[in-house]
Amino acid sequence: MHTLFILLKKEFIQFRRNKFIPKMVVMFPVMAMLVISLVTTMDVKNVNVAVVDLDKSETSRRIISDMEASANLTLSLYAGMYEDALRAVEKGDADVILQIPAEYEKELVCGNPPAISLAANGVNATKSQLGAQYLLQAVMKTLKTLDVEQGIALPEEKVFVQNRYNPTLDYPVYMIPALMIILIIMICGFLPALNLVSEKEAGTIEQINVSPVSRLTFTLSKLIPYWIIGLLVLTLAMVIAWVAYGLVPVGSIWIIYVVTLLFSFVMSGLGVSIANCSSTMQQSMYVMFFFIIIFQLMSGLMTPIDSMPQWAQYITYVIPPRYFIEIMRSVYLKGSMFSELWQDFSMLAVFAVFVCLAASHDYLQETVVGCVFVSPD
Repeated sequence: MHTLFILLKKEFIQFRRNKFIPKMVVMFPVMAMLVISLVTTMDVKNVNVAVVDLDKSETSRRIISDMEASANLTLSLYAGMYEDALRAVEKGDADVILQIPAEYEKELVCGNPPAISLAANGVNATKSQLGAQYLLQAVMKTLKTLDVEQGIALPEEKVFVQNRYNPTLDYPVYMIPALMIILIIMICGFLPALNLVSEKEAGTIEQINVSPVSRLTFTLSKLIPYWIIGLLVLTLAMVIAWVAYGLVPVGSIWIIYVVTLLFSFVMSGLGVSIANCSSTMQQSMYVMFFFIIIFQLMSGLMTPIDSMPQWAQYITYVIPPRYFIEIMRSVYLKGSMFSELWQDFSMLAVFAVFVCLAASHDYLQETVVGCVFVSPD
């Protein structure tokens, strides 16, 4: 234990003397939480709406007025006929068409209103889908207000859209927990790998192998500092999310710290395996880049897993960040408890044991080979 403390002290001293890594540890979460979450956004602004008002009643004017008050919607055309609105969509002047049928107000009072038509331009699928969602929300909000103000009984089959856990459909709310995961992957997985490979290039690994220091002690001295730094960076990221976006975990913060530590074990095991298989920094960076791409595309970070092809959904079961992302978003946005997330925790624990055993086996094999190589002296 005394040897471990000495090695840890050495690691922290080297970390403090490094001119690049301490700055990156601070600037990376700041950039990720403030810049990336704002630039990489799927929030839809300035959705151009072409309105076809065939009713021309007080209710239809109220719907249009409330729609114009939305920060995301813009009235680009007030068309007299549906064909005019369709031409505006074809020319790119409108993204969504809102058509209010004739005698809508009259039928609404009678309790049997015809359906309001929404047509979206599918060329830009993301903008049209979210734009139609925003427009539907605005219309339903107006109808619900009329129900309260004028006592107009809406039919029971009318569906009011409610976005649970992210009522305003803010993309940063969806992305911020995922960005925290990227920070942990980089700090607890790939930085230790680069540290170990740098020791290998400097020749200190061979010196450690023939010294009284055990392989476990040496490896822990390389990993523990990054586990601590990872938790500190996670705390900094949560503070930034609170100050910049007003986003705080709905669930227990201790669940977040526990799952982060568990995921750190997974990524550290992967990082050690990468270091064992790499002879140079360049090789390890190529392998890391491969894993980063896989994690981003196949873990549900950017694309919902349910939207992937069936074969891709099966692959995600062997992607550890999938389970970390599910836990983080569930705790952060829904307030889920451990009893609801035990399956994801169990999978992360299985991955942690597996990758750590694999890393230990690889390191042992490499050490044996190294000792055989240097022993003839």
